[in-house]
Amino acid sequence: MLTHHVLFWLKADTTEEQKAAFRSSLETLNGVETVKSLFIGTPAPIERVVVDTTYTFSLLALFEDLDGHNVYQTHPLHLAFLEQFRAYFEKVVIYDAE
Repeated sequence: MLTHHVLFWLKADTTEEQKAAFRSSLETLNGVETVKSLFIGTPAPIERVVVDTTYTFSLLALFEDLDGHNVYQTHPLHLAFLEQFRAYFEKVVIYDAE
């Protein structure tokens, strides 16, 4: 199993409508055949020093293996998401784990 966890910080001037479109586009990534599970969220209202709540969206995708992840990286749905929404990113941090 491989987990692909992406945290997105969107630019401060991103509108609520743009955020909704961003989230909808993230949801299309579940259509990549190698994605076993996909979870999309926003920061939970947890106030602890060790919890980072500064990001805008979290994407957690689960793959069977590294090959499945590699298919995802070059899949047309993933590339279309990047093409359309890359300009919205202020910052992105990715954690991949086996």
